[in-house]
Amino acid sequence: MKKMLISLFLMASLTCLANDEGGFVKSNLKENMNKNDKASMLIVHFGTTFDDTRAKTIDALNNDAKDEFKDFKVTEAYTSRIIMRRLKERGIEKNNPAEVLDKLVNQGYTHLIVQSSNIIPGIEFKTLEKQVEMYNDKFKEIRIGHPLLAKTENYKKVLTILKNDIGELNKNEAVVLVGHGTHDSANSTYACVDYVAKDLDLPFYVGTIEGYPTIDNVIKNLKKDNIKKVILTPFMFVAGDHANNDIAVDWKETLEKNGFAVKNRVKGLGEIKEIRNLMLENAEFMTTHKEEDMISKKLFYSKQKDN
Repeated sequence: MKKMLISLFLMASLTCLANDEGGFVKSNLKENMNKNDKASMLIVHFGTTFDDTRAKTIDALNNDAKDEFKDFKVTEAYTSRIIMRRLKERGIEKNNPAEVLDKLVNQGYTHLIVQSSNIIPGIEFKTLEKQVEMYNDKFKEIRIGHPLLAKTENYKKVLTILKNDIGELNKNEAVVLVGHGTHDSANSTYACVDYVAKDLDLPFYVGTIEGYPTIDNVIKNLKKDNIKKVILTPFMFVAGDHANNDIAVDWKETLEKNGFAVKNRVKGLGEIKEIRNLMLENAEFMTTHKEEDMISKKLFYSKQKDN
């Protein structure tokens, strides 16, 4: 009887913790640290060669993190080798995640929060996860925060923030949000954002440069809804090469050829303080929670079933 009561108590506790934040359990990182332990936060960006947008987005997020997480050593890393090479040619040195992680290990850091400025949990983010996992035995604990749109609850938040930032629209006017797109399954995020926009009765249409929905899909839906004027803007963290060329030039010309009056809004999501706040909320969440160990959970329940 005693053994059964203990098992029931453990199972109830596990269920309560799991249901608290789906897929996560409460665990305060700082409370797990010993006297001589050191905590760091690594902010990871794809990067950009455009100095102006870097200052407004990447540097701004880094500075926000330093202000918000004063007990952590905040560092940054870039993942695009091409961008890092081009910046180096201009005398600007940027490290990749492995280089920064090696430095943190050598400097004695024991606990790490990793937060990326990725919009979706696509190839870039999944590659980062795999790279960070290689350092699990070099830190006492590593936790990785979700990208901006890893949780569907953030879709509404992001769209509402954009609505307020863009302002009131005229009759027969709409906003076209253009993301990068990916061959990864996470590309479905873009179509979902478009769906949520319609659910919120927002005249926002989402397309991608290298994925689905395509510009043809966007044009089809704009015409179906009798839209005449378009505000064209990147659905990306930085307004870099894609925003200034693929979107502001190529997409604009295509839309105009299809009869739309187009206004460019070359502004990265990272320029909006509220968007950066959402990203740092993901990092903050990881300081008090960790991902649930699903293998251990399934093993626990399988043993209860056997008993």
